[in-house]
Amino acid sequence: MLHRLNPVRLAFVRAAIDSHWHGDSRSLRPLAGKRALDVGCGAGLLCEPLARLGAQVTGVDAAEENVDAARAHARGAGLAIEYRWGDVGQLGLADYDLVTAMEVIEHVADKPAFLAALAAALKPGGLMILSSPNRTPQSRLLLVEAAERLGAIPRGTHHWADFVTPDELRDLLAEAGLAMGAPRGIAWSPMQGLHLSDSMALNFIVTASR
Repeated sequence: MLHRLNPVRLAFVRAAIDSHWHGDSRSLRPLAGKRALDVGCGAGLLCEPLARLGAQVTGVDAAEENVDAARAHARGAGLAIEYRWGDVGQLGLADYDLVTAMEVIEHVADKPAFLAALAAALKPGGLMILSSPNRTPQSRLLLVEAAERLGAIPRGTHHWADFVTPDELRDLLAEAGLAMGAPRGIAWSPMQGLHLSDSMALNFIVTASR
């Protein structure tokens, strides 16, 4: 499922990068000279495209086995990505131009502390990008009950009560000193598959900055 979702997220990320730094949408390396941090990086699904876009990338994950897999895959791809494991709030990370955390906040118990740690890692003038399932009846039915029963994701992956709404995330980001941009939905249809949408019934992705 994450492999299907990643191209949709990347389209949003690329547009946000070009908009934030007023870059050329035709450039192959819009992040050249910039540092990027991906929190909850898993096996490097987002880190590797960010590196190919020119960034000096750090990936962080709470699971050491994920970091080991990410390191091995990056070596095989010839990409110089720094991977670290542990609690992002305890790693002393700072001065990143771009901070991303995709499908992570819904798994975090202390959301204000998590966002404060992300904000601390973001340099002035930087860009943050977050995505999350929305807490709606549709997401409960499709992302939790149907997806887990059909085997699209492992059972117990999501706890619907831990999902955040766009309004809740806006307030949490404000507490961390960040202003949230206009959210976009990530929707699914039989004709288009997963795609960026005005509908936020299932999932949404946003930018944030100081």
